[in-house]
Amino acid sequence: MSPNKTNLLLAYYGDDFTGSSDALDFLSRAGVKTVLFIAPPSTEQLEKYKGIQAIGIAGMTRSMGPSDLEKELSEAFSALKVAGAPQVHYKVCSTFDSSPKIGNIGKAMEVGAAVFDTDYISLLVAAPALGRYCTFGNLYARMGIGSQGAIHRLDRHPSMSKHPTTPADESDLRLHLAKQTQLKVGLVDILELGDNKIQNALQRELDKASQVVLFDALYPDQLTNIGKTIDLAGKNKTHFSVGSSGVEMALGAYWKSEGKLSNEVIWADPGKAKPLLVLSGSCSPVTSGQIQYALQHGFEEIALDPAKLIDQGEAIGHYQKKVVAKLKEGKHVIIHTALGTDDPRLVETKNLLSSQGIAQENISSKTADFFGQVLGSIARNVADEVPFKRLLIAGGDTSSKVARTLGIEAVEMIAPMVPGAPLCKAHAPDSPIDGMEVNFKGGQVGAEDYFVKVMEGQING
Repeated sequence: MSPNKTNLLLAYYGDDFTGSSDALDFLSRAGVKTVLFIAPPSTEQLEKYKGIQAIGIAGMTRSMGPSDLEKELSEAFSALKVAGAPQVHYKVCSTFDSSPKIGNIGKAMEVGAAVFDTDYISLLVAAPALGRYCTFGNLYARMGIGSQGAIHRLDRHPSMSKHPTTPADESDLRLHLAKQTQLKVGLVDILELGDNKIQNALQRELDKASQVVLFDALYPDQLTNIGKTIDLAGKNKTHFSVGSSGVEMALGAYWKSEGKLSNEVIWADPGKAKPLLVLSGSCSPVTSGQIQYALQHGFEEIALDPAKLIDQGEAIGHYQKKVVAKLKEGKHVIIHTALGTDDPRLVETKNLLSSQGIAQENISSKTADFFGQVLGSIARNVADEVPFKRLLIAGGDTSSKVARTLGIEAVEMIAPMVPGAPLCKAHAPDSPIDGMEVNFKGGQVGAEDYFVKVMEGQING
């Protein structure tokens, strides 16, 4: 991988596909030409995309254990180092989904520090545009990105505190990380983000031997100074940062203020999808509400039964026929694996995988692989039979496996929808998905009418 180093502003690795497309969204909105790849791209792949200013890799580390995560990131970060971008970002969910055993962000920091030999690691999780706020080190999240839901401290969040894999039990990110790494974490707090304070506060933390520096943020206009600080750290050597798409928002805001980027990006109207196919591997109550709303507005559902998926080949054919029949009638179809965290199918799936000898600590990643493979195979087979314009994939943990099963090599943003979930064009050589419009949505993203808005192609610039 050796793109033109003078043109690359940033390279990033996302811990799942929906999070990776979130970063793609905010870079593209800022005017940074970005391509998101499934795996580290070869020189030949990069040559297909002219004028690239940023590249991303959509990974799956959010559902990995520490040893698999370390192996994956050692290879991926080394590839990104070769790309030569001054900024490298490990992109995580804005609700900081992680634990010592699953999606360990502290371990990712340790790998990044070793590969990039950075002076310190910037940590920015706040993303005001997504309803994510950090004050005095504590993370707060709105219920539903792109909605007007109530804001909760993370450990009291109705959804995140009950996450089936990584429930949030600590809102102070420094304490949360202390369970995952011995790296010392400092803080530039909400009162220290002004022009004359931020650099002094940063230096104070570095003088204390902080290896990671967390930046608070509450308002969008505070991100420009944070972006300036992160940008300065990458002037003489590669700077490694960790956090949400707030990193892209901050750098984009600063680059725009310096005149490095175009001031206006024009998006073409994507129009309505006739029909829309939705693949949902999400168990979030936000997604469940969106499914219920869509069903009340003309969509039809197909609920996957875990018991029928023991023989995947037979099950995929069974569900494929159902989807094809409904799409031929012009119906919008939602295939789902769960309706909220109380859906009994979640327990049935865990029991099914346990009966196959899968260890308890691996159930989460194997569930994502299991449903991702099934959903992706159904959609790929359906696309061979019935041409459709647009595909929506919901669920951060399953989305990466779905994308790989569909044969997607890379995606580029073609229109903004809800912040953090752009409409993209899929590049999928030798796959019926090639050229299709795809939308990847994390479990917490969107108001209840999300599926309807994506079907209608409503731009949110």
